[in-house]
Order: sequence, then C-alpha cells, then structure tokens
Amino acid sequence: MCIILVAHHAHREYPLVIAANRDEAYSRPTAPAAFWADHPEIFAGRDLELSGTWLGLNRNGRVAAVTNFREGNKAVRAPRSRGALVSEYLAGTEPAVACLERVKREADRYNGFILLAGDLDALYWYSNRGPDPQRITPGVHGLSNHLLNTPWPKIRRSRQLVQALLHAPEAELAASLFALLADRGPAPDDELPDTGIGLARERELSPVFIAGDRYGTRASTVLLVHRSGEVLYAEKSFGAGGKALGEVEERFRIARLRTSAAG
Repeated sequence: MCIILVAHHAHREYPLVIAANRDEAYSRPTAPAAFWADHPEIFAGRDLELSGTWLGLNRNGRVAAVTNFREGNKAVRAPRSRGALVSEYLAGTEPAVACLERVKREADRYNGFILLAGDLDALYWYSNRGPDPQRITPGVHGLSNHLLNTPWPKIRRSRQLVQALLHAPEAELAASLFALLADRGPAPDDELPDTGIGLARERELSPVFIAGDRYGTRASTVLLVHRSGEVLYAEKSFGAGGKALGEVEERFRIARLRTSAAG
C-alpha cells in the first residue's frame, strides 16, 4: 500500500476514518476484503502469497496497516513478510505499544516498513527506518512509503482534502474519499522526492492512484468507524491499468471501543 490517510479523533461522529490505496504487482495473488475463515474476527483483504494483509480491523476494534519504506532499487528478501505485522496484531491481544516495542526488537527480520497499530482510543506508528514507536496525535495524518507525514506532494494535498471533508455525512464522506483515492494526476517534477529510483519512476509513483502495466493500485479502501461502534468497510479492487474488478461493502459492529492499546 502506498498511501494511508487517517483522521484520528478529528471527525465529530467518526473517531476513526481511514482512506487507503494498496499498490502492488498485479501478478501477486490477492483476496478481496472479507472475514477470514481461520480468524473470523478479522475483516481484511489478504495476500494469498504469504497470507498477511496490508490493512484490517477486528471485531474488538483493533486496527492495523502497513506500508513499505522505499529504499531505492534494493531487492533483498527478508526472513519475514511485512504483511504478517498486521495480521498478527489483529489476531492477537498484545497492547499496541508492547507489540511495536517487540517489533522494534525484531526489526532486522523485515525489509523497510511503517506500521500503524492501535484502536479507536489510541493509535501508534513505528518504522524500522525511523524513530521509536510514537503515539499518533488527534488530527489528519498521511503515510506513503516514508515516515508519517513526510511532505510528499500526494500526502500534503490529500491531508488537506481529508481535512476539508470532516464535516460531511457518511455517504458524502465515503464517496469523496474514494474520489480522492482515484486521483491519477502526477506531481510536478520539481516537487518529487528523490528516493533513489530515478526520475521516471518517481513520476510513475507520484499519483495517489497508480495505473501501471505491471504495478499499480490494487485496492482502494475506505474505513469509517462511528462512535457507536458501527463500522463501514468499503473496498474497490483493480487490475492492470487501473481496470475496476469489483467492490466490497461490509457493515458490522465492533464489540467494544477500547482495547487497552496503550497497555
């Protein structure tokens, strides 16, 4: 996933709002969002190659997401999949802070990542290419393939757009977030970061929605969690060139709003 936008205790009705695009090779087998047969408390898409996920929520309100940290054209196969960071947190009971501290001790087992984990009460982030685990403050935050709120063009603009939507009712909010996630406009060359992949590749990866021949946005997800505990989890799936493949919309209630994320 190459962009995650989080409104944490920034909307009057929805203490958690997430809009996210997962970018991946089109050849990587993926299951759309659903409750998992082996962990029926988890609702998430699934990477069918290594069984992890990039974003999900469980019925106790635990939420987690991960992105890759862009490090040039390195192609090192680490011992563990980054998607396991999300699925293991969602399946477990370990408080978020304890989980991230443990992950920090095991950081060399993974390629570069940025992990978000927590619940409606408290969210945290950690990168094995950044500082110690940090609590996320209330407000609108953005994450791509670098540290939280790194001011890449699509993060700057998207945070502003999400902020402007925070008084919208559910239907308008969800539709507007999907419209934001569908933006294929590239950033100007003079605003592009230099992450060691060359100018042409920086251009290709600069839009919010990427539509390449072999790599691009595979899923767009909007997650709204109401203060009552009612959840809207909506996902759109895409294939090569950004071709629409299907949609999922699930509504369910989380069992409780506080899961002792801070321990």
